[in-house]
Amino acid sequence: MVDRRYTVVIADRSSGALRHLRVSLRQTLIGVGAVLALPILIGLGAKWSARVEIDHLRTANSLLQAENGSYRAATGQLTAQIQSLDGVINDLGTRAALDPEEASAMQKLPAVVRSRAAGGSVLPDASVLDMAKLQLAMAPLSTPEDTFGVLRDLLGGLENRLRYVRHDVERKEALAAATPSIWPVPGWLSGSFGRRTDPITGQPAYHPGIDISTDKGTPVYATADATVEVASYTGDYGNLVVLRHGFGLATRYGHLNKFAVKVGQTVKRGAVIGYVGTTGRTTGPHLHYEVLANGQLLNPLRLLTQPATR
Repeated sequence: MVDRRYTVVIADRSSGALRHLRVSLRQTLIGVGAVLALPILIGLGAKWSARVEIDHLRTANSLLQAENGSYRAATGQLTAQIQSLDGVINDLGTRAALDPEEASAMQKLPAVVRSRAAGGSVLPDASVLDMAKLQLAMAPLSTPEDTFGVLRDLLGGLENRLRYVRHDVERKEALAAATPSIWPVPGWLSGSFGRRTDPITGQPAYHPGIDISTDKGTPVYATADATVEVASYTGDYGNLVVLRHGFGLATRYGHLNKFAVKVGQTVKRGAVIGYVGTTGRTTGPHLHYEVLANGQLLNPLRLLTQPATR
């Protein structure tokens, strides 16, 4: 394109002076084009800047959504842990409330028997839980992840502790179920534990249990949960049932008319194990009842807190 040039004459009417202004067509077009293009360039720049900002916002939004998802997952885990703890605490609160009469009978057991229910479990090291508490109380937690991490450690430590507490509660429940606490048969006490006069010979003798007189054929009940160890005729005891309750506890039921259980059978407290009779060395229908702890005889009256019942 040929660069044409034009001369613009400017006349001053008052003085008659003339001024000549040479104008290049190319430069004029370029200037006009620049003036016209400037708003377009400004608009394009603003559009590009807005697009970059939108991209930044989209990236930030994606990061926030991912972070929120992580927080929701962490919160869900903490909620599940808290609900689990709440369930365990409620369960332990219910189960730890033993029947007062059963608890009273348990307290009268020899210390060595009670120790079997309390022993055997060692609590885990508390350092992890203690360190988590200290961190939560004192350490600067710069991010929510740090807080969630400490809370998870705290809840995890509590869950671990509660598992051991639950184990102890279960052991106490088992001991309560194994404690011979109900009367084995309804009737009246006709023979006491310890020194007495033998009803047959009239001579001083040691009575290893108690005698409960009642009608022949009256059902005899297991005084605690147990496994049948003996159900046979045994010398002076006549028809004898021996129940093994666990924790070193056992009970004997003598002079039965007949059996209602077999060796190896598992029975619950209040289950019928036989019927009152006159077998063996006896002067009339009654039940001879003994309680042993680690092979040592106990006075059954120490533990009998509830009437005979199914």
